[in-house]
Amino acid sequence: MTLLLDKPAIQTSKLLPALFDHIDEERRLTVFHVGPALSDTVDFFANYRCRLHFIDLFSELPIVATEDTPTLHHQFEELLSIPAGTEFDICLFWDLFNFLDRKTTEAFLSVLRPHLTPDSLAHAFSVHNTSSPQCNHLYGISQLDTIRLGKRATAVPGYAPQSQSQLQETLDCFRFERSVLLPDSRLELLMQARL
Repeated sequence: MTLLLDKPAIQTSKLLPALFDHIDEERRLTVFHVGPALSDTVDFFANYRCRLHFIDLFSELPIVATEDTPTLHHQFEELLSIPAGTEFDICLFWDLFNFLDRKTTEAFLSVLRPHLTPDSLAHAFSVHNTSSPQCNHLYGISQLDTIRLGKRATAVPGYAPQSQSQLQETLDCFRFERSVLLPDSRLELLMQARL
């Protein structure tokens, strides 16, 4: 179990509000959130008619295929357990892709792709330089333009970030709409599904 060590920090986001620009308030919003269900995020989404799918893949890392385990695709099917017919309006990946190699990312996307529509939007963090040190954050949303950064008790294993161009190639079912370079050399990414 991952615990917070310190009081969370706050980070203003220029891209997070874009996820909500075209939300139809009459329609139920379906959100895919990678990470634990932090109270800030739950409280934030209480303002919307929505269904939240929290999947803490970080606690399952590293995800690898061995002779004793099923294929990566099958492992993600079991881990995600997305009900048939579910279509995500918003995906919050946070920094997940800094911990998945290309093959593992492709397996993850092969399970997620059937649940995306051309209108699905996604948010993620990457790195500007692949030699950037690992950030050890838990992410939550406290306001439309504010991300809460908690500190993990232990580092997530398998840190091996891809360059932005490699990541764009790997995330082939998403188009990178915008990216913002943050002061700590992380990249904040806004993506739209490309199916």
